[in-house]
Amino acid sequence: MDDRYGTDVLARGWRDAGRVKAAEVAASADLVVEVAGDGYVGAVTRVEGMNVELEDRFGKRRLFPLGGGFLVDGKPVVLTAPAAAPKGRTRTASGSFAAHDQRARTARASRIFVEGKHDAELVEKVWGADLRAEGVVVEFLEGVDLLEEKLDAEPPTAERRYGVLVDHLVPNSKESRIAEKIARGRHGAHVRIVGHPFVDVWQCVTPRALGIAAWPEVPRGIEWKVGVCRALGWPAEEQADTARAWQHILSRVTTFRDLEPALLGRVEELIDFVTVP
Repeated sequence: MDDRYGTDVLARGWRDAGRVKAAEVAASADLVVEVAGDGYVGAVTRVEGMNVELEDRFGKRRLFPLGGGFLVDGKPVVLTAPAAAPKGRTRTASGSFAAHDQRARTARASRIFVEGKHDAELVEKVWGADLRAEGVVVEFLEGVDLLEEKLDAEPPTAERRYGVLVDHLVPNSKESRIAEKIARGRHGAHVRIVGHPFVDVWQCVTPRALGIAAWPEVPRGIEWKVGVCRALGWPAEEQADTARAWQHILSRVTTFRDLEPALLGRVEELIDFVTVP
């Protein structure tokens, strides 16, 4: 005998026997939907959180919770949030392709020393993602005159190379004399010292990024950063003022395009030097 109620009173799904399961439909833009039992008909305009917004032919919009209770072409459906659109390849601030699924690499023995706190912050902002992917640690170097002492304490080798970025590396300067001495010395084979020609790393940021025509000319006898702040109409009475000025400058740097080529090339050179197999 056919028992339409079944023989197992504990069986699951007996309430849904014979029912047609509503299909799941993504609430994509412009999908026309009817609200069952309400009669409201509208096109999907957006999905916000767990709600879908519908707009009827009169331009009136209403929010409804995602899920069941909707009809599409007269058939019951369960509205779901649409899948996120696949993202194209993105780039890091330095212009490299970003590896979103890549974890930071274990730190190499090789590293980069950067003279100056502001210089180190700028390198981190633009090249930080690349350096972490390569496992390169950046160390703040308080002054290039301390470099030789650092090298003696932990000598570089073929497997532990050191790249050094120096402020205002120009011919016949103190910095260039120190760099030449180290290059000729016992550590020279595994150390690369480069630098930019500007008075300060502030000038490595392009005037365009700051919305100014050019960096101000500061007369001799006036501390350069103080003179720049005064010329640009920024407070310059205390050290905290120049610190705030730098944070403002740094905030205007978003990609490598905001930096001068004279710095870009030198940093890329150091990264290549310390990451060779």
